[in-house]
Amino acid sequence: MLIDGQGLAMATERPENIAAINTFVTTALAYGTKYQPIVDAAEADPACVMVGSLAASLMMWMEAGQSPQLAQPYLERCRAGLAAAEPREVLWFRATEAWVAGDMATAMDLLEQITERWPRDVFAMKLAQYHYFNLGWSEKMLAINQKVLPANEENGYLYGCLAFCLEQTHDMDGAEAAGRRAVEMNRADPWAHHAVAHVMEMQGRIADGVAWMEGLSDTWEGCNSFMLGHNWWHTALFYLDFSDVRRVRQIHDDHVWGLDKTYSQDQASSASLLWRMEIRGIDVGNRWQDLADHVEGRVGEHVQPFLDLHYLYALARAERWNKVDEMLASMAAHAANAPAVARMAWNQVAVPAARGLAAYGRGDYEGAYESLNIATPRLQEIGGSHAQRDLFVQTWLDTLLRTNRGGEAVEIFETRAKARPAVPYGFDLLERARPDLEHVAAAGRNIKKR
Repeated sequence: MLIDGQGLAMATERPENIAAINTFVTTALAYGTKYQPIVDAAEADPACVMVGSLAASLMMWMEAGQSPQLAQPYLERCRAGLAAAEPREVLWFRATEAWVAGDMATAMDLLEQITERWPRDVFAMKLAQYHYFNLGWSEKMLAINQKVLPANEENGYLYGCLAFCLEQTHDMDGAEAAGRRAVEMNRADPWAHHAVAHVMEMQGRIADGVAWMEGLSDTWEGCNSFMLGHNWWHTALFYLDFSDVRRVRQIHDDHVWGLDKTYSQDQASSASLLWRMEIRGIDVGNRWQDLADHVEGRVGEHVQPFLDLHYLYALARAERWNKVDEMLASMAAHAANAPAVARMAWNQVAVPAARGLAAYGRGDYEGAYESLNIATPRLQEIGGSHAQRDLFVQTWLDTLLRTNRGGEAVEIFETRAKARPAVPYGFDLLERARPDLEHVAAAGRNIKKR
């Protein structure tokens, strides 16, 4: 038995396994790139339960249709070590096995058990938060963070995680304070950077957002493609609110798309940014075609509904209508047999949203409105953050305007404009909804003069 960097026992006599696990945990929290050591350790010592479980988890984290097939061999090989494994390692094996099998309720319950008994296991917390995030369970994300924080107060990364949870549960002041504390403890904490950016985005503090993200961007080069691209995606949103089209395009081309065109999150970030640009009337050229080339193979994957909606819209904007129709049928079939914990979200939110987005992409705004009107009130159930899901809300609002229903949602347009008073776009939309309100038009003009 040896002890890892978190003070947790592991049934191994190989220091290389401990080193691999320490590297894996730090890399996961820092969104780095040093994942190969855990794979190498699993190959060198296939019966090591903890190493094998983490290697399998890494395969699942790739968010690809073949992820379970890639993960399963690691579990099968380390199953032989269960009899000699520590109790925590057995729970880790069972949690990973459940994840691979699609039994998310069991996987999350076991991760909760691990953090209850071994609160120093910070990756168990991080992985549970990942699952909760994808289900829209923000309160559970926060609760598990708060549960383990007292045992890990020296670990700055946990304050960055806490900041994001607080933002997702609408505590903006607490989120910003926690995020800034994390950065004081470790300036190169990209998740903390991103959490504070969320606060600034939701409050429309676009000048603060640009200064914050640009001022920390020198620390992102060591991040994996998701975190590097995602933090630049957030930065681009601030420039979009400034109407700096040249900078937004540049960020998309240099920092969001092309880092790893095969990865789900990179594809979603590109789709989301192009989509937001087009909603504001910005020409994105032929960029949809390249993205569509890389998501066509995901038509039947259905790893997460949030991802599926981005893939489908990219195919629609590239006018790959055969693929769009194929994906709509495949999503409906998957929804009927989705894991129990997510079945309602697939059936009652994702499938109607997908139909609405396909109609929107075709220019059928009436059909888009009818379907998006069903899905929009329950979007949190498909996962993603407030900022990410807001794109679907923006699309729904655009259907209101395009079908002359803007007057029915004036309160929504007004609330959105007032929540981000430094952003002229919100007042532009409100003016389109109620062109008779001269004070709205004046407010938008005054902001643009600043």
